[in-house]
This record gives sequence, structure tokens and C-alpha cells, in this order.
Amino acid sequence: MLLNEDSIILDCELKNKEEIIRYLASVALSSNRIVETEPYIQSVLHRESEFSTGVGYGVAIPHGKSIVVKEAFVLFCKVNQVDWKSLDDTLVNMIFMIGVPEQDTTNEHLKILALLSRKLMKEEFRLALSNSNTKEEVLSIFKQYELI
Repeated sequence: MLLNEDSIILDCELKNKEEIIRYLASVALSSNRIVETEPYIQSVLHRESEFSTGVGYGVAIPHGKSIVVKEAFVLFCKVNQVDWKSLDDTLVNMIFMIGVPEQDTTNEHLKILALLSRKLMKEEFRLALSNSNTKEEVLSIFKQYELI
């Protein structure tokens, strides 16, 4: 499953992009999504250095391919107004971090990005997630919008 309760963080107080990426990598490790943090972190930071994954609407979608990723996953994290150098210059309040195995030949991360991007175009989806208060609510929203 791409997302489960262990993959949802509703109260991240961190304010720095790299700290958040490192924290989310530790969540991925503790939820058995990756076998080691640093190679995955480096793949995500490398991607960020090429082009910001702050896509607008208060959303960032950092992602990386790495040999330490067991299977494709998504982490959902709510933060409080983080500067992600977004394309529309808005501060980020929701992060969807994606990981895929390096040996993935099906371009799984592109499929996940495309699906997620289509849903994020819908204001009601963004508002529902932004207003969610529990992991159960987040999972319900992801199910309602056919993301899991």
C-alpha cells in the first residue's frame, strides 16, 4: 500500500526543507519503507537541487529513487508555512514525499506524481487534507479520491 497510518504526520513543527526531508526519511525507515536513510535522503536532495518540488497551492512533492527503497511509497506530512521555494512563491503546508526503488523500470514515481498532481488540482481535495485532524481522516480522503 502506498500510504498507511504510519506514513501520515499531522503535526510536523520543523521549518527547514532539508530537516523535513531528513525527518520524513526517518519515518520511512521506522515504517519499514526503506532500509537505510542517507542514500534515500541524498536522492531526494539531489532532485531538489535540480528544481524545487514546491508545486504551488501550498504543496511540495519531494521524491527520490534509491536502492534502499523497498517498494514505492508516499508519506503525507502537514507543516506550518515552510518556504520550499515553490513555483508560485507560496509557503508550503502539505508535503507528499515519494520514494521508489532505483531499479523500478515501470516509472512508478512518474505514475504516482501524475495521479497525485491531478488530484491536487482539485481545491476540495486540498482543502479536505488541509482541514483533516486525524490519520483516519487523511486515509479516508485518500480512499475517496482513489489514491489508495
